[in-house]
Amino acid sequence: MPASLSASPVLPPSFQAPIGVFDSGIGGLSVLQALRHELPHERFVYLADSGNAPYGERGDAFVIARTRAIARHLVQAHGIKALVIACNTATAAAVELLRAELPDLPLIGVEPALKPASLSSQTRHVGVIATRGTVSSQRFARLVGEHGGRAQFHVQACDGLARAIELGTEAPLPADPTATETRALCTLYTGLLGSFGVKTGQMDTLVLGCTHYIFAKDDLRSLLGPEVQLIDTGAPVARQTRRLLAAAGHLAPEPAATPEHAVAGPTQLQLMTTGSLAALQSAAQRWLQLPATCCQQADMPQQPAAAHS
Repeated sequence: MPASLSASPVLPPSFQAPIGVFDSGIGGLSVLQALRHELPHERFVYLADSGNAPYGERGDAFVIARTRAIARHLVQAHGIKALVIACNTATAAAVELLRAELPDLPLIGVEPALKPASLSSQTRHVGVIATRGTVSSQRFARLVGEHGGRAQFHVQACDGLARAIELGTEAPLPADPTATETRALCTLYTGLLGSFGVKTGQMDTLVLGCTHYIFAKDDLRSLLGPEVQLIDTGAPVARQTRRLLAAAGHLAPEPAATPEHAVAGPTQLQLMTTGSLAALQSAAQRWLQLPATCCQQADMPQQPAAAHS
């Protein structure tokens, strides 16, 4: 077991300290987008560990090691006042460990939104798509046990989908949007789940159990139809982040309301990647309408080779 993160003290929080956000890749940008709308006066540091993505098809030991290394980097190099783990797989594998090691740092994880899905489903049949790492975790099993009394969950591990979305973001938009690998995988996995719709026995709700999957929303919507609701975790995570910062007294002060303060500007954002800088720049421009100048290469060491075993 590596030395505890608590051996490296957290920098004293301040109103102006940034909120750290990280994911195995570009998927967490969907959570960052929700955070920016909920907390428009905050600064954010986002780290995409694309050089080691996807997490969902790796073992727990690897995911824990990367999560701890990134948390350490964001604490020590950027003085973050809170950390949002915008990755379902990393949350399932490592959030409790980090909470024990960093008790003074507000930590917010993400997990598949089974509770709101079970409450809103009219047919009481809910589809869930997520990475293999998420659906095989004890944390996910507990979620199903807690909320399975209200609805039947139909669960599908989606090997390769997060990676296809990651790679597809950098590629030029195709002439035929139905001919992409992302579309093919969405077709495959929703087909394996079964029948979607609003009739008795059909799934009227689909939980997007990986933060990458919101970027396949158009494909999923065209496959499932307008009556099936798609549920992701961005807005609830953003609201929980606000609650924890408010409870700790660390919310940034709000300036006078003016149009330019409606959403956090690029100067309040720093996006980093351990992988392809061009891919992050493309994702930031395509999904968040941010300039390429917001993005840079992460200045942290790569995972030792032994951790890949």
